[in-house]
Amino acid sequence: MNEIVASWAERIRAAAADGRALNLQGGGSKDFHGRRAVGEDFALAEHAGVMDYEPTELVVTVRGGTPLAELEALLAAQGQFLAFEPPHFGAGATVAGCVAAGLSGPRRASVGAVRDFVLGVKLLDGRGEVLSFGGQVMKNVAGYDVSRLVAGSLGTLGVILELSLKVLPRPPREATLRFEMAEGEAIDRLNDWGGQPLPISASAWNAGVLTLRLSGAEAAVAAAITRLGGEQLADDQALTFWSDTKEQRTPAHDLAGHEQLWRLSLPSSAAPLRLSGRQVIEWGGAQRWLAGDLPAAQVRSRAAELGGHATLFRGGDRAGEVFSPLPAPLFAIHRRLKATFDPAGIFNPGRLYQGL
Repeated sequence: MNEIVASWAERIRAAAADGRALNLQGGGSKDFHGRRAVGEDFALAEHAGVMDYEPTELVVTVRGGTPLAELEALLAAQGQFLAFEPPHFGAGATVAGCVAAGLSGPRRASVGAVRDFVLGVKLLDGRGEVLSFGGQVMKNVAGYDVSRLVAGSLGTLGVILELSLKVLPRPPREATLRFEMAEGEAIDRLNDWGGQPLPISASAWNAGVLTLRLSGAEAAVAAAITRLGGEQLADDQALTFWSDTKEQRTPAHDLAGHEQLWRLSLPSSAAPLRLSGRQVIEWGGAQRWLAGDLPAAQVRSRAAELGGHATLFRGGDRAGEVFSPLPAPLFAIHRRLKATFDPAGIFNPGRLYQGL
């Protein structure tokens, strides 16, 4: 245990003894995510650095406070990347914050989510003890599920000290196509194409335009372009478009006044929302962003009708429930997990749900 971790462990034990809540913070780029943070700020970004990286093994191990941009630059130099394309939402984004937020970018539907790339994790729990789970290879299954559990936990289970992540080589060729079509047609097309052997790595529909990214071998991408048609974007335009979509820098994501940004998780074939507001459809139809000022009950009711659920992603009342309420049995499991890792309930209390 190094000096930084030892001092953190001491502070955690003192907070647990006094019943003081701690607001775990990396770069602060995702402070808006989840319910309102409470407790004294606990800065974690100083525990940074790459511990181990072997490009031929497709795995990297870093300390939690490592800047996400720094890790991505290291991987890019070897022609590799974090395939789930995590959004930064700010210059200070850290690797631990990326995993704790559990957010994936445009490529998620084709390669998997954050949790699918977490091989191992080292945590500092609510007793001030260091716990290690998983390893550096996919077939090391000891504690593997616990490693994945940290993804999306928003710091409620412990301080992420180290992470081992699976990385992938960048595709040899990428191309981006655009098609003009209505929402319903776009959903139908995406589901039809999704069942075919096409190298689709991302999709985004907004304001009557469907944008499709193809990734893979040169021959596969060239064949798909010929088959699908559409307008092909220049490489620099495509890079800007997917970066802006990932980081929510598009007009459709901008909020004005009392507007809110909702994230709806639905079956990919679900019908159009038919709700007022600006919409972006990603992940082949399975993720739909809705910006506007509709009542929460109306958005959640429509999401449930379509077989999914809705999360209040930005704006609105952050002291209320921003995630869809959990069924009682599932909430009980969450409470038991919280009690196991954080018995005194000092880590980001209520950040996910009230009572956790």
